[in-house]
Amino acid sequence: MYQREYEKRIRVGLIGAGSHAYRNLLPALHYLPVKLVAICNRGREKLDKTGEEYPCHCYTSSEEMYEKENLDAVIISVSPQMHPVLAKDALARGIHVFLEKPPAMSAQEIRELAEAKNGCVVSVGFKKACMPAALKAREIAYSSSYGGLKSLLAVYPMSMPAQGEQILEKREFTNWLGNGCHPLSFLLSIGGRVRAVTALCGAEGQGCVVLEFENGVIGNLHLADGPHPVEQYQLFAEKWNLFIENTDTVVLNRGIPFQYAYTDNFAPEGDESGAIIWRPQNCLATLENKALYLQGIVQELEIFCHAVLNGEDTGYTSLEFALEVMKVYEAALRSAGRRIEIERG
Repeated sequence: MYQREYEKRIRVGLIGAGSHAYRNLLPALHYLPVKLVAICNRGREKLDKTGEEYPCHCYTSSEEMYEKENLDAVIISVSPQMHPVLAKDALARGIHVFLEKPPAMSAQEIRELAEAKNGCVVSVGFKKACMPAALKAREIAYSSSYGGLKSLLAVYPMSMPAQGEQILEKREFTNWLGNGCHPLSFLLSIGGRVRAVTALCGAEGQGCVVLEFENGVIGNLHLADGPHPVEQYQLFAEKWNLFIENTDTVVLNRGIPFQYAYTDNFAPEGDESGAIIWRPQNCLATLENKALYLQGIVQELEIFCHAVLNGEDTGYTSLEFALEVMKVYEAALRSAGRRIEIERG
């Protein structure tokens, strides 16, 4: 749907008018049940230029915005160092919060946010767990027709920083925090909670992060840093495998009747075997081929909006899910080749 088609909308303020918010979050509001009433940004130049495009009030102080505007919710897209601070301030005022990823600098800060919810909805922007390709992957992995998931693979353009313990202690921001949550959130949305993590990396940080899920599934995040970014996901089971290429192509390989040395037809009769391919069509200017939908940006915000309006579950954008992602993030930094068990309780 589109914003003007919703009968009931929530009054929203945006904190942070940086690149991501400007390119992705603000355009995504066009498809959601919201009314943007205010934008807050410390820098006046970006604030004023952004405010020229949207019919809302502009503030350089969130406190002033809260005092002058009657907000139902706030979307916060700043630094992970400031996310918990700004979120707690909004929650104390009874305002629902959507946090862009990464939501914080540590798992402990997520725990503290959960304690500060004050009866409000708090969602985190894990778009890779909300994108259509991820929904199709979960449907296949846990369906009665397929099921039996054994292992997972994610290939993502990044590396693991050295001296992980020091990074955690000093609360340093790295790309592993900023973007590692993308493949991690996808993997955890498929495999569930993780029992243990082992990171095996070379001198420059390329390598793999092995996830042992509590359900017995094994996950591998291949750190493929380099000049040609690539994003791939694969799910493996006994009788099928599923491949996701760059978030816009999903291939379900069901195999064919096969006998080594005798099978002579790669496309046997019938439609019960072989591959099924899903991809957006680009003939028309439709929603399903827009990056905002392919990447899960509209969907992550839609989950938040419907939770505020209808009290629905926030699922893979919840603080509970964010805590699991942050635990794995921290364990991988600490690993340095050692097996790190995830603490429970």
